[in-house]
Amino acid sequence: MILNHRKITFFFLILMILFFALSPCHAKKNTAKELEKAQALLAKGDYDNAFQAYHQFAVEKENPVAQFTMGLFFQLGWGRPVDEAKACKWFEKAGNNGIPAATHFFADCLNKGVGTDPGKAAKWYKRSASLGYHMSLCSLAELYMAGSGVPKDPDKALELCRQAADRRVIPAQIRLARFLMDKNSGRQDLKRAFEWFSMAADMEAPEAQYYLGIMLCDGLGRQKDPETARFWFEKSAVKGYEKAYFPLGELYFNAPRDPENGMLPAADLAKSYLWVSAGKRQVSDADGQKQAELLLKKILEIMPETWKADLDLKVDAHFKSFPPHQP
Repeated sequence: MILNHRKITFFFLILMILFFALSPCHAKKNTAKELEKAQALLAKGDYDNAFQAYHQFAVEKENPVAQFTMGLFFQLGWGRPVDEAKACKWFEKAGNNGIPAATHFFADCLNKGVGTDPGKAAKWYKRSASLGYHMSLCSLAELYMAGSGVPKDPDKALELCRQAADRRVIPAQIRLARFLMDKNSGRQDLKRAFEWFSMAADMEAPEAQYYLGIMLCDGLGRQKDPETARFWFEKSAVKGYEKAYFPLGELYFNAPRDPENGMLPAADLAKSYLWVSAGKRQVSDADGQKQAELLLKKILEIMPETWKADLDLKVDAHFKSFPPHQP
């Protein structure tokens, strides 16, 4: 997994906010100060020494933030191989010591990971939600939607996730919208799905922006609107949301031609090449590769050859900021 130092520091700050906002009893122990050295080591990418520092606090002092961070080391592969079993053990320890995010992550372990037990996962999601980790309500909703570990109840599922979405939890808004978009949920409501995606998209969530593009492109809950779909796909793509690359390039290639010469405007042609090329680098399945190659061939038939080198450099620059997903 590719993580830069800024992302590590940001994630740690979020962790500390969650911890101190929701566990004041631990804050009295001056946890932040005693972990300053470990945090600094992690922030600069010194994984080995950071691991040793966190491990010492996690074991000797049973520091719950250190325990949670140990789980992240093994879950995200910070300086060592990913080990889901070890990650889950640390999340369980931290969750039992009152870290809301750890409680949620251990519930995820029980739901889909090591030692799968959906019924027990439901209890941990409820505990996490009670501690203020509201996204747990949508994870619990998934169990009710599927009838996994709990009775199947789509209406209860939607109500649980809506509680989190109403609190302006962006991932919850997206998850609720996806429930409402899915015809297999038995509770499809495309109008409401569009509304929830719009709320999250307005908060600059690239996944929500991508789904708005899909709905507008396919005419789901709205009339087809390729121009507005392209707008949302592009906002998503420039943030590195990979699924948006190819449909954005496709829309640029299918943009209206110049009525005077029947040609695709130069800016649209260039952007079609940029985003289809980016999509081709990102897609892993054979059908997706073939689709991208066929469209690239059409683009190259009409694009001046002299453009290619400069446009390829721009694609490279994009991927320096947003490295392609590693399978």
